[in-house]
Amino acid sequence: MNYRSLLHQAIIASVLAGEEILKVYETDFSVETKPDKTPVTLADKNANDKIIEYLKPFDIQILSEEGNHEDYHIRKNWNSLWIVDPLDGTKEFVKRNGEFTVNIALVENNSPSLGVIYCPVSKDMYFSYKNNGAYKIDGEAFGLLINHIKETSFNSILEVAKKLPIKNLRKNYVVVASRSHMSSETYTHIENLKLHHKVVTIINAGSSIKMCLVAEGVADEYPRFGPTMEWDTAAGQSILQESNCTLIDYLTHEPMIYNRENLLNNWFIAKR
Repeated sequence: MNYRSLLHQAIIASVLAGEEILKVYETDFSVETKPDKTPVTLADKNANDKIIEYLKPFDIQILSEEGNHEDYHIRKNWNSLWIVDPLDGTKEFVKRNGEFTVNIALVENNSPSLGVIYCPVSKDMYFSYKNNGAYKIDGEAFGLLINHIKETSFNSILEVAKKLPIKNLRKNYVVVASRSHMSSETYTHIENLKLHHKVVTIINAGSSIKMCLVAEGVADEYPRFGPTMEWDTAAGQSILQESNCTLIDYLTHEPMIYNRENLLNNWFIAKR
C-alpha cells in the first residue's frame, strides 16, 4: 500500500466534504430521522457523495455510514476497506455548535492503518499513517491551504503539520466526555478516577474530536460507555495508535477490530 498517496487523497476528500457540509450548515436545513433513530441531513448525504467520488479511483471497497452496507458474508472477504463517517456528530451539526467532523480511515486486516479527521468549522486537521506517526495542523495554518487543497502536495501538507502528541506540562488528569451522550456509567467511571488522581478535569466535546484531544495530549482519557459504530472510531483509533495511545475494547481488553459482522462497537476507553 502506498499510504502517502492514499492519505493525501483522503485529506483532499475530507476537505471537499467539509465544504459540502458548510454549504448546508449556512442554510435553514431540514433534519430527517433514520430507522435507527439517529438524525441525518443533506450535509451527510452530500459529504458522502464527495468522499466516494475521491476515494473510488483506488478500487478499495468503501463502508460508509451513509452508504449501502454489504452483508458480512461479502465484507468478510475484504482484506482492506475504507471506513467513512462523512459527518460525525450530526447532533452537534443540528445544534450548530461546530463540533462535528469528517472521518476517513483505511482498515487492513481488521486494523486501521491510516486515519483522517477534519473539523470543517475550526479547520483543524488530524491525520496519521501506519508506522509514520500522527499529526495535527491547526485551523489557522490549514486554512491557508484549503482553497487550493487539490493542488497542494502531500509534502506541503506535512511541512505545516505538528507531530502528536504536542508537549503538555499540565499536572491535572483530564477526561474528555461526550457532550451529547454522557451515560451514568461514564459518570461513575469519572468519579472512580477522582479516587486515584489529585485533580480530575472534565472536558465535554462532540464527535471524534474527543479522540483527537487524547492523541494531541490535551486529555488523558476518553471513556465511552455507550453506543458507537465502526465509522465513529476507526479514523480516531489510527490517530491514537500512531501517537502512542490506545483504544481498547471494554469486553475483549484488546484494541478494537473492524469490519466485524456487528458494526456496533462495544464500550471502549481511549487512553494515553
